[in-house]
Amino acid sequence: MNTASVTRDTFFAPTLGKRIAMIGVLVYVVYAAATLGLSLERVEKGIGYGARFLAGFFPPSFTETDILPGLLESLQIAFLSSLFGTVLAVPIAVLAARNLMPTWVTWIARLIIIFCRSFHPVIIAIIAVKAVGFGAAAGIIALTFASVGFVGKLLSEAIEEISLKQIEAVRATGASFMNVIAFGVIPQVMNRFIGFVAYETDSNLRNSTMVGVVGAGGIGGTLFSAFQRFDYSFVAGIIICIIALVMIGEVLQIYVKRVFR
Repeated sequence: MNTASVTRDTFFAPTLGKRIAMIGVLVYVVYAAATLGLSLERVEKGIGYGARFLAGFFPPSFTETDILPGLLESLQIAFLSSLFGTVLAVPIAVLAARNLMPTWVTWIARLIIIFCRSFHPVIIAIIAVKAVGFGAAAGIIALTFASVGFVGKLLSEAIEEISLKQIEAVRATGASFMNVIAFGVIPQVMNRFIGFVAYETDSNLRNSTMVGVVGAGGIGGTLFSAFQRFDYSFVAGIIICIIALVMIGEVLQIYVKRVFR
């Protein structure tokens, strides 16, 4: 196909296939809205209820003493789960790289990564709470599980995209497999690896506030308790503190990337 002949008019031309696709999407949207009970009346009522609900958030309250310990616990959960998840994800990612390992090995490693990515952290947190009880340990287990899936997938894909010339040069010296990894693979993926870990730590910082809702430690438990007490001014204070914590994590992520670049 000659790409030079493709113009704006021909690309957006309403062909029969495009019309059928658009009609199908429209029909499904109407069907989904009808089966879910969506209506303008409910939206109008929801806007009114939402306005009254948000009015109870002001002024935010920071007088409770549970905010700082909860934030510190969330921070510790995020850091430890990122550390443990990264330590576990690195060897799994190496085993999942198809340019380094036999096919049967990569399939086993990829199944592990897929399994870790198949469940939302909250679901894992619920299971972990049942297994080890309420507290930070359940949150660390849940977010470590998620970190293995995220870092393992992206790192394995990064390894598969590296240049094989450097690996072949290291192998030509008679180096062992670990030396090939150390001198042929790591230098090529280090910058991206740091970015993956920094992003996952930032993600775990946000998720650590969420898994606490189901009893897995952190500020999320304090937030859920405030909702149950209808103490919405305190809820607003917690939300503001969570936003500030996430913003600090974002700044630190940018700084870490600059330092190790």
